Amino acid sequence: MVDLTTHDHDGDLAVFLIGARINKLWRPDGWWPALAAMGPMLRELYRDPDTGFLGATTLVGLRGPTVVQYWRSVDDIYAYANDGGREHRPAWVEFYRRARRVPGTVGVWHETFSVPAGGHESLYMDVARPIGLAAATGVVPAAHRGRTARERMHHQPERGE
Repeated sequence: MVDLTTHDHDGDLAVFLIGARINKLWRPDGWWPALAAMGPMLRELYRDPDTGFLGATTLVGLRGPTVVQYWRSVDDIYAYANDGGREHRPAWVEFYRRARRVPGTVGVWHETFSVPAGGHESLYMDVARPIGLAAATGVVPAAHRGRTARERMHHQPERGE
């Protein structure tokens, strides 16, 4: 029997992609600190659900990682990024300082998406552990949200759900 599941979230959410592209592999002094800074930020976010952070999945590519983050809202992302008492702000300042010293060693990029309720759907088939949005919000049987992608996309929770 095939195990079909989907994520367990019906409201708005924000998706934040952030990645690094290593441009000069021979200069780890320029790129390693940028990559290493992500771990403490993610640990901080997982420890504090009040930030609005729901979860993340890290993807590893040939020239660097991409972290797919799920948040309650874009405003929550901005609040975290601009909070001087959190891990992000000092890491960003340090990144800029290092980038001036070893320019072109590593590129950092991000993309932010605001996804309204009814604007997201997922399907996981025989996935041993939750990944992506399901890891961030929980897992339910796919049939709970709909039989097809279109039905899951426009899922309206029943009262009491």
